[in-house]
Amino acid sequence: MDVTKGGVQDICTDAVFERGENYLTEGRIREIHRVDATVSAVVSGSRQYDVRVDLAADGFDPWCDCPYDGPGACKHVVAVLLRCLDDAPTDEGDRLNAALDAADPDALRGFLRDTLATDAALRERFFARFDESSTRSVDELRAAIDRRFEETNPEYYVVFEPIDVSEWFDLADEYRDQGRDTSAAVVYRALVESLDDNMERVDGAYDHFSRAFTRALDGYVECAATADREGDGATDAVAFLEERIESGTPYLADQFERATADLKEELVDGSDG
Repeated sequence: MDVTKGGVQDICTDAVFERGENYLTEGRIREIHRVDATVSAVVSGSRQYDVRVDLAADGFDPWCDCPYDGPGACKHVVAVLLRCLDDAPTDEGDRLNAALDAADPDALRGFLRDTLATDAALRERFFARFDESSTRSVDELRAAIDRRFEETNPEYYVVFEPIDVSEWFDLADEYRDQGRDTSAAVVYRALVESLDDNMERVDGAYDHFSRAFTRALDGYVECAATADREGDGATDAVAFLEERIESGTPYLADQFERATADLKEELVDGSDG
């Protein structure tokens, strides 16, 4: 979608829009890059914040690692979108394509292997795309997500700022793109479990964690239902959701109840079809 002033105003409050305008005017955007429709930037506030937006997505699919906990997008996202409106960064997609076309295959393979050897998140996405035998367990994925909570604020139990769990959503998306809904459901379930069990630690950025939890829960229901219809098995999905209604974070019980009802309906509709 095209970036317009009205489109940016639609995803934030009036007060946040004004602050975003001020941030842009004050030159707070330290770095900004674009590849195709994805824009990534660093915006200076009380510290340096990473921002990512998708210019092709409805609502721009904004992400920022700041602690903003209000409605809509934060001022850092607004500043970046307004920059794209007034002075969009050069799209490096064609340059990237040209470099890939010109690269020696052996050199490219060596570079890719070296990168995959040191980047665990990217390696998992690579396996999801090219190695159909690769599927990590819920416990393995859950442990990795839990570590992110432990590492964010190691001196305190409480978590005050957002935690970036996008790498696991990216992994689930990769599995879904390959039609591997059972594997995607495993990733979503790990996210649901970790976010649910760690939610009591959150003291700030509630909106960020709530959105992540809802996205993971909805993804789990969709993929579990699809896997069941394909005969890949989702036999414990309803039991898992029902158990979480009783044992999970109390104020998330309503969401687990909704998800349980949605999954049961999907499974019934699938059996009727």
